[in-house]
Amino acid sequence: MYRFLLTPRWWGINLFVVLAIPFCVFMGTWQLGRFEDRVQSHEQAEKAPDPSTRAAKPLDALLPVDKVTSGRPAIATGTYADQFLVPGRKLDDRQGFYVLNLLRTDSGKALPVVRGWLPGSATDARVPAAPKGEVTVTGDLQASENTHSDGVNVRGGLPSGQVGMISAATLVNLVPYDVYDAWVTLPEAEAGGTGGAMKPVPAAAPEGSGLDLKAFQNLGYTGEWFVFAAFVLFMWFRLVRREAEAERDIALGLVPEEAAAEAAAPAAETAEAPDAAEGAPEDPSSPDYDVASTPVR
Repeated sequence: MYRFLLTPRWWGINLFVVLAIPFCVFMGTWQLGRFEDRVQSHEQAEKAPDPSTRAAKPLDALLPVDKVTSGRPAIATGTYADQFLVPGRKLDDRQGFYVLNLLRTDSGKALPVVRGWLPGSATDARVPAAPKGEVTVTGDLQASENTHSDGVNVRGGLPSGQVGMISAATLVNLVPYDVYDAWVTLPEAEAGGTGGAMKPVPAAAPEGSGLDLKAFQNLGYTGEWFVFAAFVLFMWFRLVRREAEAERDIALGLVPEEAAAEAAAPAAETAEAPDAAEGAPEDPSSPDYDVASTPVR
């Protein structure tokens, strides 16, 4: 009854099922692993001490920024140079902007420093001046932002002196010197009152270390892939069952009347054609008949 599974058409169906189910299971397992990694990172972050409470270290000793060094206090010495405003940033549910200065270090590279946050629009804003001369700053270390970071403006078209993303890849195109692939945010207002009107920007948790929306997206994708695998298996069994039932009905002669009539009609016409030629009455107008339709002997 199941010999049809060896036909070329079913070979293609079977091959698809054999490849699709392991693929769906693999992708579901991979997404589940991503979710479990995020849960584990979240638990470790909760158990670990606050990075900002740990001892400050020189900037170069904490690079590159990862989940361990993110948020750690970093020390850097240099001179403030170019200044940029980062619009569209919220603090305490209020709209405002960051004040970003590049600190030129002795190595020649510049460290982006977020000196603070101000409410309102960044256009024509009055910003407290940065300290003059050589300064030593201690700020919480952060990784460069990307297009998925909160508050990032990727649309472009910002006025001169404004940037939408705190990233070395963005800033290096605006200044004539190298920029560290990291930035720091000052935890307190600057000494001397120059930054007294600005509010400190708290350090953000490293990306992928918390149970955010992306973590639950991984969990949702896990369920989708396993549902796909079950659906493929269900459809295969359904097709096999329907084909087997059709084969059984044909073997038992249990076919619908319409199908039987359609199948029998051509055969009946073929079978009746010779009989009509041999047994049908002859045409009375034939020369072999007389007027009374009596065959002429």
